[in-house]
Amino acid sequence: MSETPDARQRLSARIDEKQQAIRAYLARERPRRNRLSNISIIGSGLAAALTAGPAVGGTGFTDAVAGLFALSEDSIVWRVLCLLAVILSIAAALATNFATSRAVADRVSAAETSNAQLEGLAVSLDIGNIDVDEAVKLYQQYAGQVAFVDAASR
Repeated sequence: MSETPDARQRLSARIDEKQQAIRAYLARERPRRNRLSNISIIGSGLAAALTAGPAVGGTGFTDAVAGLFALSEDSIVWRVLCLLAVILSIAAALATNFATSRAVADRVSAAETSNAQLEGLAVSLDIGNIDVDEAVKLYQQYAGQVAFVDAASR
């Protein structure tokens, strides 16, 4: 590529376009990553908490809860707590598997890194601190790290 102001502007425009696509991707995927993490952590914690009462307190705990809610049998307490613990454990496992199967956290990290690299490249290009040929090579390298970010999906 020849070193012209036009070439420099075209590359700057392409960098900006890729950064816009990455920002749109991050706006979609960061909340998803956080939601899946929160479901996994909270679901696991609540499942453990639901089983802790009967495990530590035994029949005294279940008798007290049955009396508190005017239940005729303490076995209802056990069944409800176990059912809720199973549901929460399944939700936590599914959230963890969804996050890892699509590598959401890894992709978000790669997009954040690439966006920062592209920002540095854009600054270097704008102030003339790098020649266009070198900038093109770096752009290809940085953009290649986030090939999963589709510019058309903005």
